[in-house]
Amino acid sequence: MGKLNSKFISIILFALVVIVSSEVIFEERFDDGWEKRWVKSDWKKDNNTAGEWKHTAGNWSGDANDKGIQTSEDNRFYAISSEFPEFSNKDKTLVFQFSVKHEQKLDCGGGYMKLLSGDVDQKNFGGDTPYSIMFGPDKCGDNTKKVHAILTYNGTNHLIKKEVPCETDQLTHVYTFVLRPDATYSILIDNVEKQTGSLSSDWDLLPAKKIKDPSAKKPEDWDDKKYIPDPEDTKPAGYDDIPKEIPDTDAKKPEDWDDEKSGEWTTPTIPNPEYKGVWKPKKIKNPNYKGKWKAPMIDNPDFKDDPELYVFPKLKYVGVELWQVKSGSLFDNVLVSDDPEYAKKLAEETWGKNKDAEEAAFEEAEKKRQEEESKELLAEVESDDKEEAENDDNEGDDSDNKSKFEETKEFDAAHDEL
Repeated sequence: MGKLNSKFISIILFALVVIVSSEVIFEERFDDGWEKRWVKSDWKKDNNTAGEWKHTAGNWSGDANDKGIQTSEDNRFYAISSEFPEFSNKDKTLVFQFSVKHEQKLDCGGGYMKLLSGDVDQKNFGGDTPYSIMFGPDKCGDNTKKVHAILTYNGTNHLIKKEVPCETDQLTHVYTFVLRPDATYSILIDNVEKQTGSLSSDWDLLPAKKIKDPSAKKPEDWDDKKYIPDPEDTKPAGYDDIPKEIPDTDAKKPEDWDDEKSGEWTTPTIPNPEYKGVWKPKKIKNPNYKGKWKAPMIDNPDFKDDPELYVFPKLKYVGVELWQVKSGSLFDNVLVSDDPEYAKKLAEETWGKNKDAEEAAFEEAEKKRQEEESKELLAEVESDDKEEAENDDNEGDDSDNKSKFEETKEFDAAHDEL
C-alpha cells in the first residue's frame, strides 16, 4: 500500500512539474483595458489610408460580451501590435494561436497575424517591418484559399511549400501553429490537425542535403529509348504504289463549263480510302532499355545543418498588419505559449463554447438580410410599376387635350362659316 501511495504521489508531482513548467507568454481576449496593451500604428496615416479598429463581438456571435477587434473601413491599411516579455523558444515548444472571423464574406484578403523579434517601433509598425513568423488564412478569388505559414531565417522570408486549405465562411475559426524543438510542426484549424511535417522538408530554409552530381554525364552506350522500330517488320509489297488521292468518279463536268474561259475541265480528286500514310515499322519494347538516365546524388558541399533551425531567440511582439478592400475581419483570443494542450483548452473555452450559438445567430442574420433584400426588391418593382402607370396617365391626358383642341378648331371653323 505504501509503494502504491508513493507511486501515486510521484505521478502527481510529475504532473505538477509539467503544469508549472508550461508557460503562457502572451494571451489576449480583448476584454476591458485592451487598448492599453496594444499600440495602434501611425502607418499610412499621412495619406489618410489608415483604417480604424472597432472593439466588438461582430454582427453575429455566440456571446455578445466576447469581443475582439475588427477592421471597420473599406480600402484601408491596418496595423496594430502588442508587446510581451522577450521570449526564446530554444528547447521549448512554440504555440501561436488566434481566432479570426471574416464577416464581410471576404473575397480577397488575409486574416493572418505576425510574431516579431527584437525592438520594434510600434507606432511605425507596417508592411516593411521585419517579422519572424507570419501565420493565418489568406483568400483571393477561387484560386487562393490557404493558410500562410511564413518563417524568417537568416533575414529571408520562406513560405511553406505544402498547401493547407483555410476556412472560407463567415464564422469564427481558430488557427494554431505549433513548432517543436525537434524542428517538426503542426497546423491546426479549430483544434483539428490539418498539416504536419518538418521544417527541413516543408520550407526551403537550408540547402538540400543531396544534389545531383554536376560532373556526372550520361554514358555513351546508355539506351533510354523505351520503344524501338521492329527490325523484323517489313513494308508490304506495293504499299508505295497506293496514291494519296484518286479521281472523284461521281464528279461530272458542269453543263455551263466554258473551256475557252475556264480552261479544260479536269476531274477533281478525293482522299483515297485505301491510302494508309507513310509506312512505318511497328514499335516494340527495347530489350536494351535502361530507363531514363539520372545523375547520381552526392552530398551537397554547401549544406550545413542547423540544430537551432527552429529557434526564434528574441520574440517580443505580436501584431496584425494587412490591407483590406472590404472590411469586417475580427481577431480575438490571441495566444503565444509553449503548451499545445493549453492552446486546445483555450480554443474550446472560447470558440468551442460559442460556435453553435454563433452559427445560429449567423443564420438568423442571414434570414433577416434576405428578407430585407426581398422587401427592397419588391419596393423597387412597385415603384417602377407606379412610375409606368403615371407615364401612361400623362399620355392619356395629352391625348384628351389634343382631342379637345381639335374639337375647338372644328367649332371655330363652323362658326366662321355662319
